[in-house]
Amino acid sequence: MKTIKCMMDHLYWANARILDALEESETKNKDLLKLVRHVAVAERVWLSRLQGKGNAAYSLWEQAEDLAAIRTMFEGNAELYRVYIEGLEESGLDEMIDYANQSGVPFRTSVRDILSQVLLHGQYHRGQINRALRNESAEPAQIDYITFARL
Repeated sequence: MKTIKCMMDHLYWANARILDALEESETKNKDLLKLVRHVAVAERVWLSRLQGKGNAAYSLWEQAEDLAAIRTMFEGNAELYRVYIEGLEESGLDEMIDYANQSGVPFRTSVRDILSQVLLHGQYHRGQINRALRNESAEPAQIDYITFARL
């Protein structure tokens, strides 16, 4: 559990850093805003599944223009994940979760694998955002895990 908690702490930190970089860049690239919103919504969707609530009414790929609203969603996600993980015991990581994807296809996945998906999915897209910021001659966010671990 210690590793997962630490990795989740990195996720919260990295999300804040990527939002800071987007704000500082003053980018007008709607695809970047859509992508960062997608990460926030995907985190919420996976948490909803972990809690047995299904997908609810989340749309993964909508345009976004307000970084403040996305930041609020990330902060809410962090609070909700912290509560969820605090109530999770090591044995709970192997619990199987039944859910349907956005297309309605049923799946069964362990809590451990879902949390790994949340962690890796966000890191993948934050990397895409950083690359796009570089292409726009903006300063990318330093979001490497080792940077976080050294804090």
